[in-house]
Amino acid sequence: MMNQQLMKFIRKNIFNTLFVVFLLVIVFVPDVKAFFIKGLMEIGFYKPNVETPKENIPGLNGIRFKDAKGNVIDLGDLKGKVIFLNFWATWCPPCRAEMPSINKLYAKFKDDKGIIFIFADADGDFSKSGKFMYDRKYAMPVYKVESDIPEKVFAGTLPTTVIFDKQGRLSFRHEGVANYADQKIVDFINKLKGSL
Repeated sequence: MMNQQLMKFIRKNIFNTLFVVFLLVIVFVPDVKAFFIKGLMEIGFYKPNVETPKENIPGLNGIRFKDAKGNVIDLGDLKGKVIFLNFWATWCPPCRAEMPSINKLYAKFKDDKGIIFIFADADGDFSKSGKFMYDRKYAMPVYKVESDIPEKVFAGTLPTTVIFDKQGRLSFRHEGVANYADQKIVDFINKLKGSL
């Protein structure tokens, strides 16, 4: 009698139990959460808005990033180039979710001398971020922050992506996950490359 009641209770609550387990997996396993977010991106959620007005950021000179080889890049030295700057971390599920789309965008423009890509690991841990890129066969250049970053550029939310035009004006800023393989972004970057 007791076993029958227990089995009835289990059958009645199996859906609730599976649902709770599913939610816990999404919350505590970054790759599963990233996979779920990536699926939402592919069906049309998380499209970036490229209608952001251009804004001058005073003091673009002196915003520096360092790569794993010790080379330092200063945003102030990059006038005349479009700059795609992404702040991310290996432990961040939304960052992981958008990386495949960013990798596609990077592959499209990597040989273009008119655009510079900077992927700033918020933790500044080259061994971790390098392994992350290597394991996923991404060739994107990883940097760490080497100076103060104005809040208008990066306020601490991961991921954050900003794009500067050739005059060094902030032309796009997005906090949170987005699909950067979207044709709107490709067209936007091409438009910025052609602008004076």
